[in-house]
Amino acid sequence: MDRSARTPVAIVGGGPVGLLLALLLDHHGVDSVVFDTADSVPTEPRGSTHGARTMEHYRRLGLADRIRELGPPGGHSAGISFFTRYRGHLLAHLPWPGPDAARAQVAAAARTDQVPEPMHRANQMYVERLLLDHARTRPRIALRYGSRITAVRERPGHVALTEEGRHGSHTWRAAHAVGCDGGHSLVRRALGLSYEGAGSLDQDVLGRRATAAHLRVPGLYERFLRGNAAWSNWVFNDELALNLIALDGTDAFFLLTSSVDPDDPSDDALVDLVRRAAGVPLDVRVLSRRTWTPGAALVATRFGTGRIWLAGDAAHLFTPNGGFGMNTGVDDAANLAWKLAASVQGWAGPGLLPSYEAERRPVALRNTAAARELNIALGAIERPTALEDDSAEGEAARTETGARLAAYGQLTLDTLGVQLGARYDGSPVVVGDERPPDDSFTSYAPSGVPGGRAPHLWLDDRHGSGSSLFDRLGPGFTLLDLCTAPLDASGFEAAAAKSGIPFSVLRVPEPAARELYGRDLVLVRPDQHIAWRGNRPPTDIVDLLRRVTGH
Repeated sequence: MDRSARTPVAIVGGGPVGLLLALLLDHHGVDSVVFDTADSVPTEPRGSTHGARTMEHYRRLGLADRIRELGPPGGHSAGISFFTRYRGHLLAHLPWPGPDAARAQVAAAARTDQVPEPMHRANQMYVERLLLDHARTRPRIALRYGSRITAVRERPGHVALTEEGRHGSHTWRAAHAVGCDGGHSLVRRALGLSYEGAGSLDQDVLGRRATAAHLRVPGLYERFLRGNAAWSNWVFNDELALNLIALDGTDAFFLLTSSVDPDDPSDDALVDLVRRAAGVPLDVRVLSRRTWTPGAALVATRFGTGRIWLAGDAAHLFTPNGGFGMNTGVDDAANLAWKLAASVQGWAGPGLLPSYEAERRPVALRNTAAARELNIALGAIERPTALEDDSAEGEAARTETGARLAAYGQLTLDTLGVQLGARYDGSPVVVGDERPPDDSFTSYAPSGVPGGRAPHLWLDDRHGSGSSLFDRLGPGFTLLDLCTAPLDASGFEAAAAKSGIPFSVLRVPEPAARELYGRDLVLVRPDQHIAWRGNRPPTDIVDLLRRVTGH
């Protein structure tokens, strides 16, 4: 057995969170190895929603524009439609900007607009392929797909991992290990940790155990959806409820339903279900299928300890309503990556890695609860028997049900507060005791209060590549100097250099920036959250930097 294999960070699980963690570590100058039991990324659909914050992380890696080319074509709506049947009555149509409209919105936005990278719909299977291909170009990232980690143990000064698979048998010695290995996480079980929270919901619409399937349905757009086509296309009546999520804008769909037996191995029931949903015998081809459990709002009791940590589904398991699951995992990776980098590079204090759990676990509890409430809200909408009747009673039922579905659908779209509003108030590595803005599900209010995402500003009127404030922030800590006349930042630079902390100064002498941040000086962390702010340098700059790096 080869005992010479070493890496600063071992990442168990090569899904979107594991790949993003590796790419963000690379961004911070740290090597990693990614292990995954599969031979490559999945070819069956999963989630499709990439929230505004996730898109900002993609932008930081130079990938946002490429990812925005994936999924349905530019003119396709990213919204939601509800039908009694696809050839029946339209209950509600909620348009939402697709890629072309999102780009146009950004180009026309005010300079203080807070959404430089709007939410995008592209299925995980397409995005994971792009992330994997990009990771292959990064010399700091080693990819070992087709390898199973069978044991993870913390030892004095390192983590020992046992690898079995197509690369042979190896014992790896890592400075740190991260479990991004999903709901059945080996790493979580190796730590003796479990989930806590609520499991499946007992409801007819996306409750109990459900079925997800990858389908080809030629002609559905042309024959039935036409001007009401959306990213999410629901059929909702007293007989069945299903959602066909657009994958490519032509004939590929992702089916989610609780209206068939998930244990029936035959594809015939799925084909029949889609034909009944359409109201005509369409050509339906089932490419793959799996069972899943909607309604979960599960969060690990701990997010790790010592040198071993959890991220993504290994740390929290979501119902898909709202599309918060993968996005919460991506934000985990952004938070954890710089703290691992600091530990590997020697400028982290003993409290920095533990602050990952202190900051991210409350967000996981917040976001899983929000997704579950959406699932409950959908299940509570009645499906009256008269819904499809061509009668006054039927019309009244459609009006009432359509209004309730529209309200539910709009709530799943208006989630900017969830997407951008995660805060780390009370964190041991955030300095400041000011009152934070109120948390909101639907809206995001930019704030310079330490703990939150740094407010966005376009630095000129072009709104192009490089003109976002976020594009000018360094990979380490960035001190924003927002004064009209420059302040002396030499004390910060000297203190950071002495401690080995990656540090840069960005002057933005604009009243709009000063108004957004509320102070003359703002210290922005590597994950673009605010660590500290003030109108002059603190009396003890060394102490400030020690606090925000976990000393």
